[in-house]
Amino acid sequence: MTRTVQCISPIDGSVYLERPAATREAAMDAAERARAAQAAWAARPLAERVALVLAAVAEVGKTTDRMAVELAHQMGRPVRYGGEFGGFNERATYMARIAESALAPLVVEDSDAFLRKIEREPFGVVLVVAPWNYPYMTAINTVAPALMAGNTVILKHAAQTLQVGERMAEAFHAAGIPEDVFQNIVLDHDTTAELISRRKVNFVNFTGSVRGGQAMERAAAGTFIPVSTELGGKDPGYVRADADLDAAVDTLIDGAMFNSGQCCCGIERIYVHTSLFNAFVDKAVALVNSYKLGNPLDPETTIGPMANVRFAQVARDQIEDAIAKGATAHIERFAQDDGGAYLTPQILTNVTHDMEIMREETFGPVVGIMPVADDEEAIALMNDCQFGLTASIWTRDTARANEIGRRLETGTVFMNRCDYLDPALCWTGCKDTGRGAGLSVLGFHALTRPKSYHLKKA
Repeated sequence: MTRTVQCISPIDGSVYLERPAATREAAMDAAERARAAQAAWAARPLAERVALVLAAVAEVGKTTDRMAVELAHQMGRPVRYGGEFGGFNERATYMARIAESALAPLVVEDSDAFLRKIEREPFGVVLVVAPWNYPYMTAINTVAPALMAGNTVILKHAAQTLQVGERMAEAFHAAGIPEDVFQNIVLDHDTTAELISRRKVNFVNFTGSVRGGQAMERAAAGTFIPVSTELGGKDPGYVRADADLDAAVDTLIDGAMFNSGQCCCGIERIYVHTSLFNAFVDKAVALVNSYKLGNPLDPETTIGPMANVRFAQVARDQIEDAIAKGATAHIERFAQDDGGAYLTPQILTNVTHDMEIMREETFGPVVGIMPVADDEEAIALMNDCQFGLTASIWTRDTARANEIGRRLETGTVFMNRCDYLDPALCWTGCKDTGRGAGLSVLGFHALTRPKSYHLKKA
């Protein structure tokens, strides 16, 4: 019996899309076709591969209005924000710009006696398992550099955003990238695991839950296939006494609430110096109370439903747990809160690290705010977490931000900004956030293996 995969729209709980999952045989055949196509793809000049990927990106850019509407249906982001093409294009374009230098051989010696060098060689078939929360941008992080570097790509997109994989395949094939070089496949968990465990792919990039990342690593156990992971997060913000208060409130609260809090590097906990704490909370509450929760197809809506009822329930459970343990909720229930996917954004104070809301990933429009006496207390609390993706420091003192940053257990340190992925910098994490190196020069290095040449000349 063929298994189907459904996308349930958070707008009204209806089935938006339903697709059959690939059979085991079809999945294995797709992987074999990707492997067979890889050598010829890698043999094309780098400039040609880069140009084709950029042409595919341009194809996606022709449908941005459609993109925004389809994302609203699939995962609830309001259409007023216009889809994801800006970041999608920025990331692919940057990787195209650095491809030649990032993939250039490292020549150690080129003399009359020897040619010694290290070249970058593609792994082969790259499996990209992409998440639903930023479905275009997270996919392109790996798809673009993998193809540019000479790999073929199999994209398995999340059930919540099935249509994104289809749209990317349409655009990439329309641009001239061969169908076997870039494939979008609907896969169930068991078939995905078998592709990995049977070495039908050569590299795995996974963005998702900790449990999902563990499943990927288990599937790859003993195969020596590299598995790159970006998993959970509980990213902190720290507002020092010298911070620009208004800028800190506007940016950190947006970082906590945008996309209904469903951001890999969204702000989930904030520590504010005692001298600014009350003013910060007052301004934050006023800002959140200005939001309009509603149907994401309405251009007046500023915060839409969470992508799935079960995701919203996790946030509700954490809020209720925190209140039961003494936390104060500052936002009255919005009229549009239906107890399902539509969730009132919430600010909590009187929180402690004994509460799940300050320790476990929420992935929803909720943030806990705590006062701190000094940098030492802030650093200790920021590090008191099993995750490590980003951390945001708000101060006018760059030297001090550097000092604090060196002591933080995180992949990225921000000063006076947050919730942004700079394609020139390595996107990485530590602890239960996983391991990997996305974008930047290191992103190309992660998707290729070093090959050494030691040639003695006659």
